[in-house]
Amino acid sequence: MKKLPLHIKILIGLVLGVIWAFISSALGWNQFTINWIDPFGTIFIRLLKFIAVPLVLFSIINGVSGLSDVTKLGRLGGKTLLAYITTTVLAVAVGLILVNTIEPGTHLEEEQRIKNRLTYEIWLQDNNIGLPKDGKSYLSDPQYEKYLSEAQKGREMSEAERQELEEKMKTVEAQKEDSPLQFVVDMVPENIIFSISNNQLMLQVIFFAIFFGITIVLIPKEKAEPLVGFIRGSNAIFLKMVELVMKAAPFFVFCLLAGVVAKMADSPGEVFELFLGLGSYALTLLGGLAFVVVILYPLILKAFVPKLTYRELFRNLSPAQFLAFSTSSSAATLPVTMECVEDNMGVSRTISSFVLPIGATINMDGTSLHQAVAVIFMAQLHMVDLTVGQQLMIVFTASMASIGAAAVPSAGLILMLMVLQSVGLNPAWVALIFPIDRPLDMCRTVVNVTGDATVSTLIAKSEGELNKYN
Repeated sequence: MKKLPLHIKILIGLVLGVIWAFISSALGWNQFTINWIDPFGTIFIRLLKFIAVPLVLFSIINGVSGLSDVTKLGRLGGKTLLAYITTTVLAVAVGLILVNTIEPGTHLEEEQRIKNRLTYEIWLQDNNIGLPKDGKSYLSDPQYEKYLSEAQKGREMSEAERQELEEKMKTVEAQKEDSPLQFVVDMVPENIIFSISNNQLMLQVIFFAIFFGITIVLIPKEKAEPLVGFIRGSNAIFLKMVELVMKAAPFFVFCLLAGVVAKMADSPGEVFELFLGLGSYALTLLGGLAFVVVILYPLILKAFVPKLTYRELFRNLSPAQFLAFSTSSSAATLPVTMECVEDNMGVSRTISSFVLPIGATINMDGTSLHQAVAVIFMAQLHMVDLTVGQQLMIVFTASMASIGAAAVPSAGLILMLMVLQSVGLNPAWVALIFPIDRPLDMCRTVVNVTGDATVSTLIAKSEGELNKYN
């Protein structure tokens, strides 16, 4: 067992965790799993998160302070942003093509879709919005009157769903009132100690680290030397912490997955029912995510790094991918992603410490693809035909909204509210996909993390700092 690679051990932990969850639910041990096994998974995420922020801080300062030419930083930043925006737009395009081809929202009884459409038009009337974007009105058509009473009832949400939706709506409304340049303002910290203590303020930590590193370069070398030594030593310590935590990763992943599945449903049958109910949507989304990870990213890498084989790519990145799947958090996975990219892909620490933290904060390829598929699925479900212009608006909104999105579980649901509103659809529709969001979130986090690793490899290649595949 000791000789097995880490990614194989993590995979075994994943599989055993799921198996245990199904056995415990079948035997009525779910509460035991949630009370006594799941907490170790929470501990694991906390360990990775508390390492992530100081690791990012010291890694970026160490990398920037080691630059002999500070102008290189501007070039590096420009390349990084361009690459991340490009991969995000490509991912969203994949989602749009799939959802318009498969049309998962039409795989439902016509009667139910008519009721959904009437519900949508009632919502438009209640909010004084006017006719639907496609110009059609089912409410004024006598042939649909028999469905009206049921449509008026709407979809009954549970109290928990309603409260969750209200909280997310408050977040979106607050963001809508902000200045267009608010995201730039939010990058600059008021209190760096507070920023370091909050995983959702990673951009502020990155801003401070870059500014601090540039300042070190600009002061006399003899004055900077003691501080540079401290930063290098601290960076090495946090990297060692990652290594120590990862030795126990298979056990922690087992606990994490066992807890996730146990919380999803009280019996194995309920878990399967969740997927069957929204099967066409889930399969379309999973197909898009799989295409991006298995075909799109490898093709891009092969074009620029021809010596990197398909098998080597996934062997190199699999520990980070499995961890991303189990934690559903790009931030929690960041320390391991950095380790995989540096040790396995051969990316220099200067590049990885700059590109990956930015990616974990602004690059959400899987999340953006999810926005496109989910929004159009819900439109199809309510018999709403979105125009090409509206679909392009989805591409733009999903891509821009992903910048600065919290690298934590289910941040995509908040983004989806913004995307729905951008094309005049009912934000409450997100309640339709609440039941299966967590397992799908696990899959799209794999895409986010793989996208970060892909871009860092490309940037390293362009800068001549890819030590393994030159």
